[in-house]
Amino acid sequence: MSSDGEAGGPDASGISPNGSGISPDAEALARARARWRHRGDVRPPFAHEPAAGQESVWDYPRPPRIERDRRCLRIEFAGVLVAESTRSLRILETASPPTFYLPPDDVRLELLVAGHGTSLCEWKGVAEYWSLRVEAQLIENAAWCYREPYVGFEPIRDHIAFYPAQVECRLNDERVRPQPGAFYAGWVTRELSGPFKGEPGSEDW
Repeated sequence: MSSDGEAGGPDASGISPNGSGISPDAEALARARARWRHRGDVRPPFAHEPAAGQESVWDYPRPPRIERDRRCLRIEFAGVLVAESTRSLRILETASPPTFYLPPDDVRLELLVAGHGTSLCEWKGVAEYWSLRVEAQLIENAAWCYREPYVGFEPIRDHIAFYPAQVECRLNDERVRPQPGAFYAGWVTRELSGPFKGEPGSEDW
């Protein structure tokens, strides 16, 4: 069980591909959701003070919140435009940079092939992975989606999110930096104040 992410493997909650069919019971989900120490109601003493115009990831809630984002998102690999959208959804979860989900109509689906494995986020559900094929290059599990998200996360159904460590992601004109940690997929931009989950010692953030 997770905990992106989010993150899960990709999201903040810590999803990671595991190749198993996952169907947790309600009690297991409740335990996973209850184990987090930080919930966005109080910033911990080690949180950085946000500068003017910044958001603190320690003000983001848990359970996560979904927000619409009208800024221009671009995903590229090897000079090829993979996706572009001004209709994305971003998921905000305590301690992690946002993860962005793009509607499938804004993604070049012909470049995606089925990836390997599935993973579980206790908030969003079971993620399925996509690999990206650009000419002769194949990037395994470069993206993921939720086909049957849990209650409360229906808006991200079939939307596609990408790992900024695997592909070039831009938010307006800013090149996104990947969230620390191999399992996470948050978008680090200059508008954010951390520190961010994924750094050493942050497992229970």
